[in-house]
Amino acid sequence: MSGVSGERHERGGLYFEQFEVGHLFRHGLTRTVTQMDNMLFSNMTLNPQPLHIDAHFCATETEWGKPIVNSMFTIGLVVGISVNDTTVGTTIGNLGMTDVRFPAPVFEGDTIRVTTEVLSARSSKSRPDAGIVEFHHRGYKQDGTLVAECRRQAFMRKRPPAAPN
Repeated sequence: MSGVSGERHERGGLYFEQFEVGHLFRHGLTRTVTQMDNMLFSNMTLNPQPLHIDAHFCATETEWGKPIVNSMFTIGLVVGISVNDTTVGTTIGNLGMTDVRFPAPVFEGDTIRVTTEVLSARSSKSRPDAGIVEFHHRGYKQDGTLVAECRRQAFMRKRPPAAPN
């Protein structure tokens, strides 16, 4: 993989030092969103918004004519798709998300693909074994329409020192 060097964590994630600013990951995983995804997520998060869960309301009272997928599910999916290629096993924790946008709706049956760009990386000021990486995640529908994006700041493990022989 261009822009990534060295051995990955045993779970597949990259260590802080392996992230190269400017590198763009084009994630191979995609996911088709279902009505069940939307219903379960909306109900699990106690979100009664009829825009997501009421087909009759949407058909008679919205410009879309059908339920739109809960945007929090969409952004969660976008970030989730990125994990396997980037941070599985090496994230200490997420520090925050900024510039979250949903420029177009997602509907049942849309298939989401994702890219992740590495925007910045700096060593932690308080933890010598960690650093902060900022990612720009973008999610697209099957026709190429951008449906979600965010900047995410992740607290990442540095590569552990090599064990003496």
